[in-house]
Amino acid sequence: MDEAGRTMSESFVADRGRYVLAATILASGMAFMDGSIITVGLPAIRASLGASFAEVQWTSNAYTLTLAAFTLLGGAAGDAYGLRRVFMLGIALFGLASAACGLAWSPGSLIVARAIQGVGGALMVPGSLALISAHYPAGIRGRAIGTWAAASSIAPAIGPILGGALVDLGSWRALFLMNVPIAIVAWLLCRAKVPADDAKSGVTMDWTGGVLAVLGLGLLTYGLTLIGTADRPELAAGLTVAGALVLVGFVIFEAWTPSPMMPLDLFANRTFAGVNVLTLLLYFALAGALFFLPTALIQAHHYKAAQAGSVFLPFVIVMAVLSRFGGGLADKIGVRPCLTIGPILTGISFLLLSPAVARGDFWSAVVPTMLLMGLGMGITVAPLSTAVMNAAPDVRGGAASGINNAVARVAALIAVASLGMAVGFGFDGVLAGAGPEMAAMVRSAGFGGNLGPVAGADPVAMQDLWSRATIAGFSAVTMLCGVFAILAGLVGWFTTGGDQKG
Repeated sequence: MDEAGRTMSESFVADRGRYVLAATILASGMAFMDGSIITVGLPAIRASLGASFAEVQWTSNAYTLTLAAFTLLGGAAGDAYGLRRVFMLGIALFGLASAACGLAWSPGSLIVARAIQGVGGALMVPGSLALISAHYPAGIRGRAIGTWAAASSIAPAIGPILGGALVDLGSWRALFLMNVPIAIVAWLLCRAKVPADDAKSGVTMDWTGGVLAVLGLGLLTYGLTLIGTADRPELAAGLTVAGALVLVGFVIFEAWTPSPMMPLDLFANRTFAGVNVLTLLLYFALAGALFFLPTALIQAHHYKAAQAGSVFLPFVIVMAVLSRFGGGLADKIGVRPCLTIGPILTGISFLLLSPAVARGDFWSAVVPTMLLMGLGMGITVAPLSTAVMNAAPDVRGGAASGINNAVARVAALIAVASLGMAVGFGFDGVLAGAGPEMAAMVRSAGFGGNLGPVAGADPVAMQDLWSRATIAGFSAVTMLCGVFAILAGLVGWFTTGGDQKG
């Protein structure tokens, strides 16, 4: 090929790559944002649909459950049936499910639609990176993946900020309906500008593993959620144990099947196993603290939804800026210091969230704490990805990345389901010293509920009691999250001493 022809070819690849990058950022950005955007809408959803606290937990859990369980299958489906085809199917499913969420008429209908959203997200997210890799030459692929990763890191953090503004300006339904035009643009862009690809022969889908993962995680999550409500304890314990047993069966099946969705031999590498334990602990803590934070500020200090969402902005800015340099820092000093100091700083920020929310002042209490959280996570995120990839052979990089992403999502799922117990413990501890009638009314409103008047009761005293109980419930969560994140830092120190390929 002559120079002119080569230049035209490179120009064509670059133009096509820009469309691929735009489509993948739009699609995966929706998926990542929808995991967090709902946090500021929980009080409004409870009020509008008459949902219980356990039901609003499930509006988050249902999405995270299917996204976590099907992510690995979603990647294999792209290989088996064609990347663009599966990616576009995921966009369409996500857009339709988002419309159903926005039109939900009951807690149950919203939960079902959120679960379908998660399946759509699981078809989109793995396909995003695969499409970028397929359409960008090796020489410029890293920059494209970096752009996608930056957008993916920012999307879940800005979700509560955008969501709060939408709730205040309109309705919680806008949190989901805004996805519909984005999905349409991403789908049309992909159809018009991303070339179709062929399915790969010989790729086997681990459907049994996928079913076992969904069933096990679903039973475990439902059981933990019931334990948090102190309702039907025998059923809650039975479901939790059953879920754990099914997950044990899933691990045994993955070890036995010739084409597992989660190759267990990767965990023979001590660093890979350790980094995934670190991920489980750190993302459990992060998801738990951030899930309950907006509701605590709205309920205890009467923050508007937009203001409650804006507390994430300092966290977003610092994490986004530092994440760009985190990879280079890990190259210079190794991942071990980053994966020790970063999680410990993050854990300290969780511990400081308790007095910060008790004070309630935005600038002097909450913002400094969120800046410290952003510093800790900014130091951690890129080195964590580096450690995962360094610990796996090059030919298993996709599987290693997929497993680590799934672990992070499972951690968030379990956190939201189980930390309701901590909220209830702290909440009820404050009510124990109150009068029986007032305590009963505040308890019925609960964390993130709606406090109604009580005949003969002082409304100011009622509100004060509700606020103090809310802060106590949130403080119980942040104490646990702080301990878990600090433990993650210790795991990082003891398991990431070497950065050799496995």
